[in-house]
Order: sequence, then structure tokens, then C-alpha cells
Amino acid sequence: MKTIELDDDLYLYIASQTRHIGESASDILRRLLAQPVASGESSVAVTRKPAQASASASGLLALLESGELAQEERSIQRFMLVLASLYGENPDAFTQAAEIKGRKRMYFSRDPEALRASGSTTKPKPVPGTPFWVITNTNTSRKQNIIAQLMSSMGYDEALTTRVCAAI
Repeated sequence: MKTIELDDDLYLYIASQTRHIGESASDILRRLLAQPVASGESSVAVTRKPAQASASASGLLALLESGELAQEERSIQRFMLVLASLYGENPDAFTQAAEIKGRKRMYFSRDPEALRASGSTTKPKPVPGTPFWVITNTNTSRKQNIIAQLMSSMGYDEALTTRVCAAI
């Protein structure tokens, strides 16, 4: 396996192209570049260069401008893409912001059983590329509210937050 460094925006773009949980960066790049999987091929580890600015929104902007969110048919898929992008931009801030809760329910946890225990029909799903699980049995408006609270806690400006929520 070889290691290469990528700028944050490229790393986040690659991460935003994930189609299923567990898909490796190499698999994503092969798919995007239409390259076949060769047997015996050595792996390349992709690492992200440290961020120059902690409040960068390049991954979110790339996600919005790529049209990928608009291509997703269901709000749950758009919700998960946004959550993965937020985590990818700033895992530490995401971890702190993930403490937000509803009146009766937890929204995020590292343990799906904790989410199941916080409500009768929470339907927890893993957020791709993160150690977190999120409740998914909510309407689109609640998903937008969760994203808005999360982005606000992470320090994103209101204009970008509004734009991201509208895309869900």
C-alpha cells in the first residue's frame, strides 16, 4: 500500500462520492475514473492534508455545486451525504455538535442501541465514514432542523446553513 496526500477539497469530494458504507477511497476512484480492478494490484492509502482553516466549507460547497444532492431521490440519502460531509470537514466540531438532542430523543450516538432506547421507532443508521449513528425515522423538516442545529453548533454561517437545509 502506498500513501498519497490530498488537499481537503479533493479528499472531501472523494468522500462525498461514497455509494455504500465501507467503500474504500480506491474503490471510489476506480469507479470515478472507470478503472477496472486488477488482481494483485497494490493498494494506495489516501490521507488528507491538515486543514488550513478550521471553518472551511469547501466540501459542503462542492457537494451543493456538484448536483449530487439533487440527484438523490430520497431526503434520507441527502441527509446522510450532508452529515458525512460535515464530519469530513471537521470531525472534532462534529463530535461536539453531535451532543444536540430533541425534546425526547437523542439524534446522534456512537451506539445504535442508545438511539433505539431514546424512542420507539428511531431507525438508527450509520453516518457513512464516521463513528456515529443517527436517527432516521423523522420527516424532512426534522432532518433539516437537525442539520441546522448541527451546522450552527459547528460554526457555519446562516446563509450556507439555509442553502444546505433547502437542498435536503
